[in-house]
Amino acid sequence: MDYQWFPGHMTKTIRELEENMKLIDLVIEIIDARIPFSGRNPEIDRLARGKARIILFGKTDLADGKETARWLDYYREQGILPYACDLRNRAALKSLTPLIREACREKIERDRRKGITGRPVRAMAAGIPNVGKSTFINSFSGSSSLKTGNKPGVTKGRQWIRMSRDVQLLDTPGLLWPKFENQETGQKIAWIGSIPDTVLDTAELSCGLIRFLNQHPSYSSRLQERYGSMPSGAEAGILEQIGRARGCLKAGGAVDYEKAAAALLDDFRSGRLGPITLETVDER
Repeated sequence: MDYQWFPGHMTKTIRELEENMKLIDLVIEIIDARIPFSGRNPEIDRLARGKARIILFGKTDLADGKETARWLDYYREQGILPYACDLRNRAALKSLTPLIREACREKIERDRRKGITGRPVRAMAAGIPNVGKSTFINSFSGSSSLKTGNKPGVTKGRQWIRMSRDVQLLDTPGLLWPKFENQETGQKIAWIGSIPDTVLDTAELSCGLIRFLNQHPSYSSRLQERYGSMPSGAEAGILEQIGRARGCLKAGGAVDYEKAAAALLDDFRSGRLGPITLETVDER
């Protein structure tokens, strides 16, 4: 299956990001903690060259905490400030303000030397679809003025938000890139729901997830823990058993593989299979 999704509005979004980048001091890139490398858009790296950077790990409750800690160390070594927290927790996000000041220390100092005080940092929130940007903004600003939803493409258009006395934030739509470096990257992005299921073969996608879980000892027991005894062998047979366990049946008792696939993907995305990280620092 070709894992690719780059609708026309994303080309427009890239042009808008290029235009808006001159207005901002800092890029806050929100990533899904389950794919802390594959989920980073290289277009954002290209456009944000020379800007202060923070990587904000979202959906940390769905990721393996030990792996998240290792990824935080990895990005610190790359010279990028990372921060991980529950994006729904406003109290936890309070620690982001001093991190923003640290990231923009040179800019703040330049302003001070010019006699400029009290000018807020202008930041841009960016990331791929469905990583929790709007949830972060609503929590950090104490507002529910932005739409949120567990599907890609909810945020559209330019939105400036006053986050605090010290920070103004430009929200941007979720953005993928025109061509993935490899299909493994696309598959991981599809697993977390950043590509709409409607453009994918979800049975094939879910079989790939079954294969991944079974190939990783830390996660190989998750399917049995959730659905009961699993057959050995092909992923299609395991998906059939998942369908029976979840009652995804057609008239006559045959398994509805599309419904079984949707059930498995939903269980993974919602954390009902337990915390899972899809890539490790050792793979870099």
